[in-house]
Amino acid sequence: MLIGEVARRSGVSARMLRHYESLGLLRPSGRTGSGYREYRDEDIRRIFHIESLRSMGLSLREIGRALDDPGFTPAQLVGDLIEQTRARIEAETELLTRLRRIDATEPASWDEALRVVALLQALGSPSEDARQRAALSSADEVPVPVEALVEAALSETEPNVAGALRWALARSGGGTALLARGLDSPAAEVRERAVRTLAGLPGEEPVSLLRTALAHPDPVVRGRAALALGARGEPEAIPTLVEMVVDGRNDTDAADALGTLAADAATADGIAAGLVAHLADAATAPPARGRLTQALADIPGPVARRALAGLTHDPDPAVALTAGYLRRLRDGR
Repeated sequence: MLIGEVARRSGVSARMLRHYESLGLLRPSGRTGSGYREYRDEDIRRIFHIESLRSMGLSLREIGRALDDPGFTPAQLVGDLIEQTRARIEAETELLTRLRRIDATEPASWDEALRVVALLQALGSPSEDARQRAALSSADEVPVPVEALVEAALSETEPNVAGALRWALARSGGGTALLARGLDSPAAEVRERAVRTLAGLPGEEPVSLLRTALAHPDPVVRGRAALALGARGEPEAIPTLVEMVVDGRNDTDAADALGTLAADAATADGIAAGLVAHLADAATAPPARGRLTQALADIPGPVARRALAGLTHDPDPAVALTAGYLRRLRDGR
């Protein structure tokens, strides 16, 4: 079979077949009387082997080794190809994400596009100062896609930079849906950063998500949501805040939030009743009873006042002492 017929049947151009021959990958089995290349069945099979290996991503040098080395085993090479392909896909995905973020800013000129690129690079810089400057400048100098700010906020470990990113997101007015996904992250630190960032966003949508987070299986997420809602005067946070006092998780902040929520008489009495119920529970440990007693300090109203009066005679000396001290403070107001 001559080269033209081989090219037509195999789909490999005559030029490529000659290239394979120049590299030693393909050697026609014979020549015609006129000197033309003549390919036999085994040559055709080799062509299809070459094309199959090319489709796997092997270089022509690797293909030559695979076809001519009797001791060659494909396992290692295939494993290397998998790693190379994975790295290439990751690099392409990262590039696609960067391009989409630049496109989202709708740059009017190359200068604007380059400023966005510089800012996105700064958000991923190993320098804490560079990341913080990028976060602070994102609200004024260059519009940064909210997606990039959320990604940076969920991965930031430095408190000052994290604060700047939360401020930038609050200024942007977006990111709520992306942060909601962060609440379901398998990484505990990402969940906490997500709820902290949500707590700083204005509007009803973040508040709605924080209310939902009160039922989150992660107690840290529940606690951060409750503190944020308590600061906003949301009474749904009260049961979780009382739970935090009992458990000793940010109990001082939780007690302060309960005091803030006790703005009207009915709410104050309800909070005090919840604290007293835990105090009366025989399963409540002594340290928790002490924290519950202290939490009554900033709760106004008759229920809290009567509870402190009764606790001055508590069998636990520490509780009785704390209640007496708090009662004197209240009476001196």
